[in-house]
Amino acid sequence: MVLTKSKAILLALALILAAVCMGAAALQREQMALAEKLIRLHVVANSDSEADQAVKLRVRDAVLAVTQPLTAGEDPYGALAGALPEIQQAAEDCLSTLGVSDAVAVSLGPEEFPTRVYESFALPAGQYMSLRVTIGEGAGHNWWCVVFPTICFAATASDLESAAVSGGFTDSEVRLITEDGGYRLKFKCMEWVEQLRQWLFAS
Repeated sequence: MVLTKSKAILLALALILAAVCMGAAALQREQMALAEKLIRLHVVANSDSEADQAVKLRVRDAVLAVTQPLTAGEDPYGALAGALPEIQQAAEDCLSTLGVSDAVAVSLGPEEFPTRVYESFALPAGQYMSLRVTIGEGAGHNWWCVVFPTICFAATASDLESAAVSGGFTDSEVRLITEDGGYRLKFKCMEWVEQLRQWLFAS
């Protein structure tokens, strides 16, 4: 493949960025190890209207009411996979109660996520197992969190660490997602480098 001058310059900038983001490769390995222990929840609203966004949150709550007991056992993925009809029914019942006629689709599988910073932790971009709930057209803003381990609603940092450890996280993985500053900047650097690489070498 022959790069144009502008793409060559961008490639050089990408290499500089990669150098600035020291440890990006190591962080990517850590992300992959982390992803093996996480199941994320991805609820997609029908649209960005205020009403549809409010419906999204109600469906989220209905789904979590079903999934939280399921993920308490030794095989959370298997439990969720076996309960997809039950999860979908809970979402449909919620929509019916709200008087919403939108269809809902529920699936469990790998999905690409961007870097995401929550109130008390952050997750690097990458592929994660995802319980995806799509309402209607699925054209609205998403609600992302983690269905296993249940770290999204931890009231304190101590609660979050306890939930993460109970989910099989190592001490270094807990630090990876909870430390402020440098790690989160490196998460974004990893994402920028990957986006540039994909653009530069797209066929």
